[in-house]
Order: sequence, then structure tokens, then C-alpha cells
Amino acid sequence: MLKAASVYVKVVDRFNYFIGRIMMYSLFVMIAVLLWSTLSKQIFVVPAYWTLEMAQFLLVAYYLVGGPYSMQMGSHVRMDLFYGEWSDRKKAWVDCFTVILLIFYLGVMLYGGIDSTSYALEYNERAPSLWRPLMWPVKAVMCFGIFLMLLQAISELIKDVATLRKIEI
Repeated sequence: MLKAASVYVKVVDRFNYFIGRIMMYSLFVMIAVLLWSTLSKQIFVVPAYWTLEMAQFLLVAYYLVGGPYSMQMGSHVRMDLFYGEWSDRKKAWVDCFTVILLIFYLGVMLYGGIDSTSYALEYNERAPSLWRPLMWPVKAVMCFGIFLMLLQAISELIKDVATLRKIEI
């Protein structure tokens, strides 16, 4: 069982690290889209109706697909009022509790996201805007990001349990 947990942690951490490094550069794509929006309105005097919504879709991908990388690196927001002074074992206990709550939350989010994505596919849902893009691609990316976050949360739980049991993973 220890070998399987170790392999799981290695595979999930490596995959999320790889995806997270790619997602870091998607910020530049979003900047380019917003720059084009500004240029098209100011220089060409032709507003690009798709740019604001595309930037929002890119931000969803950046935030949700890059989230597991942030969790893995420990760079997510944490209330560090007491946490920084605790021992590694106490941190692991608290993290186990909070990660279990996070796993439940992500499970509910993934269930709702899959339901919403299937609805968007079934009814050819479009955004209520002038551009009217299909909604299923961004909803599928959302589900992918939530799924990766769920995998990373399980990986973090395994690492915390290993810390509590004084096992090296």
C-alpha cells in the first residue's frame, strides 16, 4: 500500500507540476488578448467584442488549472496567524482535517461542474453576450481543473498522513 501511495503522489505531483508550469505562461496569452482589445478600440476604432469574454475564459483556466500547482508549491493563501509557529506534526494534523474538507468541497464542485458541462453540451448553451460563444469548452476546462485539484488534495493528504506516521514518501 505504501508503494502505491508513493507512486500516486509522484505521478500526481509531477503531472500537476508540468501543467502548472504551462499555465504560468497562459497569463501572457490573456495579456495579449486584453492588449488587442485596447488596440482595436483605440487605434482601429473597431471594438473586439470577443476579447473581454475570452480574457475571462483564460482567467478561469489560469486559476483553476494552475491551482493544483499552487497547492503543491505551498503558495496558496493560508491564514498564518498560528500555523507558522506549529510543529510539523501539528501542521500535518490540521492539514489532514482541512484537506478532508477540501476533498468533500471539490467532490461537490466536480459533480456540479460535470452536470453543468453535460447540460451545456446537450442544449448547445451559449453565453448571453454579443459574441455568444459556446459554454461547454470553458466548463470542461473548469471540470478538468477541479479534477486536478482533487487529485492534488488527495496527494497532499497522503503526504500529511505520511508525516504523521513518520514515513518517507
